Amino acid sequence: MSNDPIILYDIPSKAPGCAWSPNTWKTRYALNFKGLAYKTVWIEYPDIEDLCKKIGAEPTGTRKNGAPYYSLPVIHDPKTGAIVSDSVRIADYLDTTYSDTPRIIPAGTHTLQKAFQVAYDQATDPSVRQYIIPAVAKILRPKSAEHYVRTREESFGMKLVDVVPTGEAHNTVWKQVEEGFGKVDRWMTEGPNNGAPFVMGDSPTFTDFMIAGEMHWFMTGFGEDSDLFTDMMRWHGGRWAKLLENLKKYEGPAEKMPE
Repeated sequence: MSNDPIILYDIPSKAPGCAWSPNTWKTRYALNFKGLAYKTVWIEYPDIEDLCKKIGAEPTGTRKNGAPYYSLPVIHDPKTGAIVSDSVRIADYLDTTYSDTPRIIPAGTHTLQKAFQVAYDQATDPSVRQYIIPAVAKILRPKSAEHYVRTREESFGMKLVDVVPTGEAHNTVWKQVEEGFGKVDRWMTEGPNNGAPFVMGDSPTFTDFMIAGEMHWFMTGFGEDSDLFTDMMRWHGGRWAKLLENLKKYEGPAEKMPE
């Protein structure tokens, strides 16, 4: 049985700390929360599919043309030989394999955690994507940036620079973004859980890592000192800034991609 650390496959950026993806941040938080040793292997966007096929990682979805879709995060656990893709599957694997560590998904809440993720995406995703998708293109390394811009422009059907709302449209759309996160804030403040730091109360779970992972996405993509990110951190009594602060001890050390 190997004692080597778990390998976390992640997508690099040019930004300080390198990590930026909201999806891989979920797993990064989970590994640190459970106190498990790991190391990051950085994979550029165009290399993800080949890497997954090479190591035997399962696809995480299906493309419109019916082809399998491969994405990160993926982990390789030398202790068991397991290779696991998708952040929820990874959380389940870690909870099962390392049952003597804090649970990421508390027993009996798996369906509720997944349902919350769907509801959260529906509430917040449509409007904010117009800002964050173009912003991320600026922080990626050249090999990933070319792939990212080409595929996202195909998806939007326009140049990324034209996706970002401006003028009066910005005022309208950005207000929609704030209102979307306001829905989530209300879910967390209504009822007996009012005042608790995390979605399920006093202890973080997968849903908190999901939200905080997106906050890292915004912070890295927009820039920590940008008007957009500064505005978000003020929303709803500073809830999202407080969440990042409460989870700071589970971020792990800042990393960089070896040249």
